[in-house]
Amino acid sequence: MPDSVKKRKYDYTLLTALFLLLLIGLVILYSTSAYNGEVKFHDSFYYLKKQVFATSLGIAGMFLMAQIDYRILRKFAVPAYLAAVLLSVAVLLVGDEYNGSKRWLSLGPFSFQPSEFAKIAVILFLSAVVTKNADKMGQMRTLLKIMLSVLPIAGLVGASNLSTAIIILGIAVTLVFTASPKYGQFIWMGVIGCGFMAVFLALESYRLERLAIWRNPEAYEKGYQTLQGLYAIGSGGLFGRGLGESVQKLGFVPEAQNDMIFSIICEELGLFGAGFILLLFLILIWRFFRIASHAEDFFGALIAAGAMAHMMIQVILNIAVVTNTIPNTGITLPFISYGGTSVVFLLMEMGVVLSVSSLVK
Repeated sequence: MPDSVKKRKYDYTLLTALFLLLLIGLVILYSTSAYNGEVKFHDSFYYLKKQVFATSLGIAGMFLMAQIDYRILRKFAVPAYLAAVLLSVAVLLVGDEYNGSKRWLSLGPFSFQPSEFAKIAVILFLSAVVTKNADKMGQMRTLLKIMLSVLPIAGLVGASNLSTAIIILGIAVTLVFTASPKYGQFIWMGVIGCGFMAVFLALESYRLERLAIWRNPEAYEKGYQTLQGLYAIGSGGLFGRGLGESVQKLGFVPEAQNDMIFSIICEELGLFGAGFILLLFLILIWRFFRIASHAEDFFGALIAAGAMAHMMIQVILNIAVVTNTIPNTGITLPFISYGGTSVVFLLMEMGVVLSVSSLVK
């Protein structure tokens, strides 16, 4: 490892915001999941214990990745992407299905979602590809070639997890946009993307049903979760009912510790509490932007830009779903929602960004 990496300091503002989110997330997760844990597993700490274990693994992975010179990862970008494709194929063939979605692979007593690994694999892969083609990014042919290269993983993941496919495509567009000197080409890419999305939605009837539920949740039984989430948000007011005092988490919002956890945050902590959490996410995104702007090389800048796009898109999608601004896509709130695979790979992604920040002057 070069001496310069050992001597440089990491972005401590990013680390502070990150650890605050992790700590607040664990407290909120316990408050939200204690009832479900007691009812289903006779252990109010069930979800918290699993999340603490995953978070501990993720923090260890984050600091390990932070110690590695991120430039070495360029050699592993293509293998990581191919591994993500193979794992996604494995999910379709032998994946485990929970709550109607086939997204998990089991390895003995452990199960994980390959789609979470796919996000960081795509960031590394596209950062390497765009860096290699940096002098040709003004050509439409190059842009299309790069975007086409991520369609296999987007299609495979999107077959069972549309929201993650949207995030992957969003990361791709952000990285290509960052490197391209001509912005007019993105109009055509937007038209093609809308066409692709329309076909993708039409392939499965349940996706069109989600659009109908979004427009009129009161008319559908499946709109129950959305309505209960909105009741939770509305009942929180400015300052909330108080930590642990949510009514909607007592079985009214199904699986409240997952995708809909932001509605319980609003109910218990109110607008001010939810606003503080959003402020922490904004600080993370700002630090990603600063690291990307001051990175030592183009590859590092693209990694930070990809992480910024990932965080920004996922937070926006989650909150938009919870507030019924967009149809339900089943996306978690980073570092807050329950999910071991998500927090482990998110923290490892943060470790790669920290490695980039260690060389920022």
